[in-house]
Amino acid sequence: MVDESTRQAMRQWTLVQPIVSSYVHAMVRDHGARDDLMQEIAIAVLDSYDRFDPNSQFVRWAMGIARNHLRNYFRTQSRKRLHFDDDLVASLAESFADTRADDLPYQEHLQYCLAQLDGRAKELCLARYNDNKTPTEIALNLGSTANRISKALQRIREKLRDCILQRARLQGEA
Repeated sequence: MVDESTRQAMRQWTLVQPIVSSYVHAMVRDHGARDDLMQEIAIAVLDSYDRFDPNSQFVRWAMGIARNHLRNYFRTQSRKRLHFDDDLVASLAESFADTRADDLPYQEHLQYCLAQLDGRAKELCLARYNDNKTPTEIALNLGSTANRISKALQRIREKLRDCILQRARLQGEA
């Protein structure tokens, strides 16, 4: 029989698991590795639930565990070409922790649509939204004009919006 503490941990994990899963899926491309990470994170959350402070937010606590598992995963994957630094992993964990459950389908659609962008569009999105650079700063780095960068970002946002809405319609969400 399951004790009350384990039962409570399982209830709370069930509520935040889609958010943690979206975070892990956004960070790790390898399907098998994602599944393994999610299993490890779930076990770690349940095993360490006795250290959870009930006065804090469970989602933030669980995201901290996920962030630590991802950090370890990326350290062991240093041979791979694509590598996220600890600050980006932490920043994304914070963003996902703020996600509302009813936003999850759109978050998943956004992840899919971002993955479909070509190299230049991805580069612009990373510079603008991850590095928080202005169009002027991006233009200086790329040898372009701020106006061209702004227009390119506008087109990328429109492309992402259309992709998200199309996926939502296909799945009966819009």
